[in-house]
Amino acid sequence: MSSTSPAVGRALDVLLYFASAPGPVAGAVLARDLGIPRSSAYHLLEVMVERGFVVHLPEQRAYGLGVAAFEVGSAYLRHEPLELLARPIVKRLAANVRETTHLGVLHGAESLYLIKEQPPLMRVPVTSVTDVGVRLPAHLTANGRSMLAHLPFSQVRALFPATGSFIDRTGRGPATLSQLQSLIAAEKRQGWAEEDGMIAEGLQSVAACAFDHSGRPYAAISITRRKDRSNVPLETLVSAARRGAQQLTKAVSGRAPEGWFASPQGRRASAHGS
Repeated sequence: MSSTSPAVGRALDVLLYFASAPGPVAGAVLARDLGIPRSSAYHLLEVMVERGFVVHLPEQRAYGLGVAAFEVGSAYLRHEPLELLARPIVKRLAANVRETTHLGVLHGAESLYLIKEQPPLMRVPVTSVTDVGVRLPAHLTANGRSMLAHLPFSQVRALFPATGSFIDRTGRGPATLSQLQSLIAAEKRQGWAEEDGMIAEGLQSVAACAFDHSGRPYAAISITRRKDRSNVPLETLVSAARRGAQQLTKAVSGRAPEGWFASPQGRRASAHGS
């Protein structure tokens, strides 16, 4: 810890502690593990809650990372190295499946699109709703939900603290935290997320999550098509999105959950054997 600014050092220690914790942590446990007096720890947590870097979970009498921490992490993900590594993967997928392909990251409760690639001979391009720099509600996009599915539920709850957090665009999609929890749990089991008309009528997307070196959701690759113009089987798009996510995970020296990129049958066998 810095001798000239112990408060800043402790705040950073708290953030790193929460980042490595498997779930919410009681204030007393945090104070013990970091060797901080309880009074100092709770004062520090109070300030960090006010700034949004930490969220208090009264029912569990515990704390976890807040929205501001995710925003800082997402800002890092938007830096050029990620785009340089992902662009050839996204471009190759777009050419192979002949559909619009994206790279997205979580930005708080939103999906932020960093790359959009369309096949050279696409007759009817996907609308600008998914252009680079556009932010869309993460709970409605396949891109966003594929990443939300791999966050601890306490962190998902911090991103969507109330029913009013659930923006509605077309009358479809989860409208409550419990609906979102059920949906991302099902999509996590199947290994990919799907969005059908939740963002714009007639558009369908599938997405798969890529992981960083600690096994956390890093970014997502999604493929979007016009349902009335595409004759590519959905299974082909799903396979391509998962292949792209696997390639990106490898490119960033990431670590996916064990057996995650195996075939669906292989993943089920791995889950039963664990």
